[in-house]
Amino acid sequence: FHRAIGLLVISLVTIIFLVWDWLMERYGDQAWEKLHFIRDLFTRNWIIYMLMLLAVVFWLALNVVQQGIRPLVSFFGLLLFIFLMLLFSKHPFRWCWQTLLCGIGLQFVFGLLILRTTFGSDALGWLGEQATVFTHKHSCCSVVLTFTTFMKKKIFKMLLLFLTIQNFLYTEFYIILRCWIGYMIEIIMGTSPTESVTAAGNIFLGQIESTLLIRPYISRLTRSEIHALMTGGFASISGSLMGTFISLGVEPTHLLTASLMSAPASLAIAKTFWPETETLSINTIRDLKIEKGEIKNILEAASQGASHAVGLVANIVVNLISFLALLALFDAILSWLGGMLDCPQLSFTLICSYIFMPLSLMMGVSWEDSFIVAELIGIKTFLSELVAYQKLSELIKRRKAGGPEYVNNVKQFISVHSETIATYALCGFSNFASLGIIVGALTTMAPDRQSDISSCGLRALIAGSVSCFMTACIAGDC
Repeated sequence: FHRAIGLLVISLVTIIFLVWDWLMERYGDQAWEKLHFIRDLFTRNWIIYMLMLLAVVFWLALNVVQQGIRPLVSFFGLLLFIFLMLLFSKHPFRWCWQTLLCGIGLQFVFGLLILRTTFGSDALGWLGEQATVFTHKHSCCSVVLTFTTFMKKKIFKMLLLFLTIQNFLYTEFYIILRCWIGYMIEIIMGTSPTESVTAAGNIFLGQIESTLLIRPYISRLTRSEIHALMTGGFASISGSLMGTFISLGVEPTHLLTASLMSAPASLAIAKTFWPETETLSINTIRDLKIEKGEIKNILEAASQGASHAVGLVANIVVNLISFLALLALFDAILSWLGGMLDCPQLSFTLICSYIFMPLSLMMGVSWEDSFIVAELIGIKTFLSELVAYQKLSELIKRRKAGGPEYVNNVKQFISVHSETIATYALCGFSNFASLGIIVGALTTMAPDRQSDISSCGLRALIAGSVSCFMTACIAGDC
């Protein structure tokens, strides 16, 4: 029985999906009407918010007793990030406290369930182990994987696997996002249906794929909804890229947890940084008619997955090479300029280490590791999260190799705690390259909203980055 637990869980999930399909087809309309009391409970009952606050205070006190002052640093960093979002909000004093408090509360709940309970850590650990197994069993792709050293890292098979499953289970993703996670986010956080569905989609899909879930409605969104839509994309990564990062050696459990925790965080920060001041055109989630996938069988899904995987691998390789070359060019120019000022060690990463060092300290990174984590944040923001994770994987490999911590007064690796915080802080598409991608994609889907989409871009990028930093703060607390 112990060896069959995984099969049992998969079977039960399949049965639940089938039963849910049948219930929604038969009693769906009546169910939506009967569940309105849950929304009223979270909207009007401030006792829930007070209980959440007391729970956080109790948990923080317990952490301080067990771990010392370190959790306090991450917690006050979290509060400071929230304060900055309130201070620079687009419409001050128009915030929705339900969205902010419940979003942060859900982050804490997910963090505690996954990182502090045996059941949660075992479940995510099992999923991470399966993803790791897929990256190491590559015999069926051995011929393809001999093209380049980069592709030998099993990235092609990981992308192929994720895209095939995603294509074949598109309808199941639709059921989960719209009827389960999306509806729960809507009633708990008080967000609009389109915001809730795309936030749920970002847990599994990339920023463009989750946007396609509500493509027919983008032209009807308010500016605050567009901002929340973009923020959610910046605060998360796609399943295919997650497989890439796992293949580089990043801890899969932390990547999975970050994707889950960033969904409520992105909505909480987005609706605080740009509160809703317009009238919504879509008021209930059952009004959304999301286009389902057209995949008919597993062979068609595999074929499309393979076709898309080839393009994605080529895109990853080209971007990685180009961004690394660009970084080397920047470093060469800055070193030349620094040599004129008797500072030949001047580089892009050195500048980033000083600019973003206060942020890494706020998230709970130790002083001796703060400059290295700041470098990673700068590389992720100005270049690509792929390059940042590639450098993080080098630090992880050096630590595991057990070499000297310092070589010529240069730190060679960081602590496990700092690696964990960095993994959460980097887990998102919040960089300027992705800003151009999402603005171009949304403009193509809704050309009549081009000016609104462009005006939301920079604020959404900042909000997405802060969402990742908040998730890192909670991970540092846990």
